[in-house]
Amino acid sequence: MKQAMPLTITSGRVVTPGGVEERDLLCDEGLVSEMQTVEDDTVFDAAGRIVAPGIVDLGVFAVDKPAFHFGGITRAALMPDASPPLDHPARIRFTAQSGKPDLWVHPLAAATAGLEGRQLAEIALMAEAGARAIATGRRWIGDSGVMLRLLQYAAMLDLVVVTHAEDAGLAGNAAATAGEMATRLGLPSAPVEAETLALARDIALAEKSGARVHARQVTTRAGLTLVRAAKARGVAITAGVTPAHFMLSDLALANFRTFARLSPPLRSEDDRQAVIEAIAEGTIDVISSGHDPRGPEDKNLPFADAAPGMAGAETLLAMTLTLVRDEVIDLPRAFDLLARNPARLLGVEAGELAAGKEADVLVLDQHAPWVVDSSEMAAAAGNTPFDRQPVEGRVVALFKGGVRVDK
Repeated sequence: MKQAMPLTITSGRVVTPGGVEERDLLCDEGLVSEMQTVEDDTVFDAAGRIVAPGIVDLGVFAVDKPAFHFGGITRAALMPDASPPLDHPARIRFTAQSGKPDLWVHPLAAATAGLEGRQLAEIALMAEAGARAIATGRRWIGDSGVMLRLLQYAAMLDLVVVTHAEDAGLAGNAAATAGEMATRLGLPSAPVEAETLALARDIALAEKSGARVHARQVTTRAGLTLVRAAKARGVAITAGVTPAHFMLSDLALANFRTFARLSPPLRSEDDRQAVIEAIAEGTIDVISSGHDPRGPEDKNLPFADAAPGMAGAETLLAMTLTLVRDEVIDLPRAFDLLARNPARLLGVEAGELAAGKEADVLVLDQHAPWVVDSSEMAAAAGNTPFDRQPVEGRVVALFKGGVRVDK
């Protein structure tokens, strides 16, 4: 998508890492520009609304353009759990072109062949083909020797390794976190140590190898304590989370609604509060949607048999704005979590409204009320745990490379 003529977004409140500024924003040749407005610019009047960088969603499981555009997502890092997996350069190359011109998909290379956790995939060739990071997919690599070799190789290539922090030996087929709620409901469960053991091993190997590791979801107080301590020692680890784990606890399982069947499962209220604290203090670096649309064939089943996953793209921004409303974080920090930090991890020149960065821009009516409705979502499936929840904040205009995106 090539920008034919300069665009000026006027009368907006522009979100930058340094704060919120009342000023115009000029986009020229697909980039944010410092030049002054000229007479033949295309003009969009933001009418006092928020002007912010397009969201960079780190770790989605499907390319779902209508849902992404609704939610203000202009770039999405696609997990390798496709069928077949993204473990070959040709698949990476094809996927990297799949959303253009109005959505850029950044495929993550499968860490191992077939995502089976045994043999390293052709990571260097996939990086040449367009992979922006490496990922273990929905699985944790249980073989520590394989994981160490992966991290050493990734460090040589200067690529981030996106990990799933859940020890499969402990997690098994658990549908809930061990505790009072799982016991009352009779659900198969796993202890929180499934997360902490996986994190402890991966942190130790990251420290040894010098590799950069991104734990895509850290959802327990104990796990966040490990990440906090590792960062203090200088380990190159970052942590992410999805809105489900700061908005919901395992109390949401009470009616056996399978839209709340997630991986990792919902945690205790204490863990939920710990996630909010970690977002506020900076231990968590990224909030992503974990977008994983699942239809009736996967969700209309007994709770323990249903597939985990949620359609999260459309609710990602609105749920993150609840943290702003509750004064946990401010708007610049919100867009660091949603855009700037994930862009840096992927090594793309986007995620912030600074001169020379990609002109991926959303215009947000911060207080526009709406109700999440699973039956009316733009996503391929409406499996949201936030069904019927009132929220605030809606994207009213979206620009990719300075060109208006039809929503």
